[in-house]
Amino acid sequence: MPAVLGYVLKGFPRISETFIANEILQLEELGFTLRLFSMRQPRENFSHPMVKKIKAQVTYLPSELLLDFPRLLLPNIFLAVKRPGPYLRTLRSAAMGVKKDNPLATLKHLLQARYLTNRVLLREKISHLHGHFAHSPTSVTMFAAELSGIPFSFTAHAKDIYTTKAEKLRRKVDRAAFVVTCTRHNRAYLENIAPASSTPLHCLYHGIDLELFRRPQRQPASHQPAKILTVARLTAKKGLPTVYRALALLHAAGLHFQHTLVGDGEERGVILALIDALGLSDHCRWLGTLSHDQVVELFVESDLFVLGCEIAASGDRDGIPNVLVESLAMGVPAVAPAVSAIPEILLDGETGLTVPPGNPQALSQAMTRLLADTGLRRRLIDGGVKHVRENFNNRSLTRQLAAIFAAHNPALLPENLF
Repeated sequence: MPAVLGYVLKGFPRISETFIANEILQLEELGFTLRLFSMRQPRENFSHPMVKKIKAQVTYLPSELLLDFPRLLLPNIFLAVKRPGPYLRTLRSAAMGVKKDNPLATLKHLLQARYLTNRVLLREKISHLHGHFAHSPTSVTMFAAELSGIPFSFTAHAKDIYTTKAEKLRRKVDRAAFVVTCTRHNRAYLENIAPASSTPLHCLYHGIDLELFRRPQRQPASHQPAKILTVARLTAKKGLPTVYRALALLHAAGLHFQHTLVGDGEERGVILALIDALGLSDHCRWLGTLSHDQVVELFVESDLFVLGCEIAASGDRDGIPNVLVESLAMGVPAVAPAVSAIPEILLDGETGLTVPPGNPQALSQAMTRLLADTGLRRRLIDGGVKHVRENFNNRSLTRQLAAIFAAHNPALLPENLF
């Protein structure tokens, strides 16, 4: 039986992180044995079906510094007695960044790592730790690795990279056995901030389930009014005001459409008020958060997929939104701004159309082209499906990840995998 691979996650399960649940499930299907450590309890009242298939045991770490302090304190005291050297080293390591970081957050991550180490890592045979997201999950992972002597790695995504101070991120890269990130754009950024690091940096796209997101055998004719779809969290980096201002331009030009928005988030009130202010209430609907199966049904009915992604004031941005990959796989042509790694999925004029960020005029013109030009639609649909099938098959990508884990820690390798 292979050794155990420990995953440290911000939360589990999370509706917006289906790619992580898929990765865990597929590693299990390949024969890996996993143990999951979640930094907080789930916050949604439903999860996607694949979550129920995951066999890994989940341990939820105490998540509230004040309310959970009694639960955090005793394991910390016991660990100080058991492993005084590593205990003091991680204390010094945490102190290095406290002056420039949020000291309470750093303290909580250190306490969670000590809890994890004393309660699990010193009692069970965990051979490798892996953090998903480079900010808080990797902080806990790194501290726990230093305390236990277990090697660690992490996957860096988007917000966690660009809103983390470069010095702190460099420290994590230097100490990791390896780093995985989901776009070439991200890898170039990490290479730039840690040019002297010997840590391998691997680029692996998230990928999608090509059996679930499959182009219909019969591509439906365009609808009248046109059906336009957006699936996004209602947050600043998604640039939804740009989408609705572009839709207002389409409406003013006399184009008939029905726009559907799927998702939820902290800017819900702002977005719904903007729809009303722009006079689009009769042409736009908001459905909230939906399951994958429901989103697939919407893709089948849609003529066009649109996002308005931009770099938020905080520095937060997308990498490659999975919904763009899903849209192309389903044969729905897409348009989005050329932000971050989006040009890696939307090759302008080949697999989709890209426009400058924050430009409603350019976005409305691109949507008009995609709805009006039959030849362009057919070319982009064919190119998009081919691009996704060649580069975003999550099963193929998970096997590549499995090979990376095995190369760094052969004990994790299931028998007869490669």
